[in-house]
Amino acid sequence: MHVRDTLIIGGGVAGCTAAMYATRYGLDAALIEMLAPGGQATTATTIENYPGFPEGIKGPELAMRVHQQAKNVGVEFITAEATALTAGDDGHWLIATNKEPLETISIIIATGAFPRSLMVPGEKELRGKGVSYCATCDGFFYRGQTVAVVGGGNSAIEEALYLSEIAEKVYVIHRRDALRADSYLQERLLSKPNVEVLWNTVVTAIQGPGGLVERLELENPHTHEPNSIEVNGIFIAVGHIAKTEWLADTLQLEEGFIVTDSLMRTSKPGIFACGDIRNTPLRQIATAVGDAAIAAFAAHGYVGQWKAEHPET
Repeated sequence: MHVRDTLIIGGGVAGCTAAMYATRYGLDAALIEMLAPGGQATTATTIENYPGFPEGIKGPELAMRVHQQAKNVGVEFITAEATALTAGDDGHWLIATNKEPLETISIIIATGAFPRSLMVPGEKELRGKGVSYCATCDGFFYRGQTVAVVGGGNSAIEEALYLSEIAEKVYVIHRRDALRADSYLQERLLSKPNVEVLWNTVVTAIQGPGGLVERLELENPHTHEPNSIEVNGIFIAVGHIAKTEWLADTLQLEEGFIVTDSLMRTSKPGIFACGDIRNTPLRQIATAVGDAAIAAFAAHGYVGQWKAEHPET
């Protein structure tokens, strides 16, 4: 079996960036991707906060540009799904896939994560038209308007605080009668004059008959009493989902995300992670790209040291 220097798992922006850097470092690298390339970036209608595109760029276009750039550098793409990681007897890593097994000295995992959905009518149809999962990405568009944030954890409250400096009115919709966020965040939120918390409330539908979000249908989950509010946008912050079940017996995870250090090293030597799949305070394309460059740098160092210690291989 051909043993590569590094295998990158994930064909999104982070994975392609890591593969480009690894290839430029002179590593024998390949990228494993499941089906269509692009990752989470392909779901973004317009990306306004990625450097170098003052007019913004469509998410699918950016994803395909990065993918093509990786091809131009000479990255080898393997269409397969990674299903398990095991350590070989000789210090290599074995990747089981839905096709043939692969062997490598190091691995960079960049399989990403996706926002948890409310699964209510109108959410899918109005995504990018008032439905957002990232205040840092889209909050700018709602200056002086009315928005809602759904969630009660740290991420949701941080998004609400960010939006309170931009929007005229911010509703925080939480299904319970107490927030789960840290106390200092709660204190900051509740001191904001333009923030109103709707306790014991869930969203049952998102309405936008004109093609943009206009109204949220609400309900008390205990009494089932209905209500509604008019908003220009809704930011859903009820968590992200990372597909890491297949890694649970191999790597240290925290709330489903891979734990890394500042060099993107995981709990196992030779395995690195970058982008949204790792436990990180900010999930942005810009941070994923930075993570990927560091992961490739660290993998290059690891492979060099490994080869120096195993000159016979």
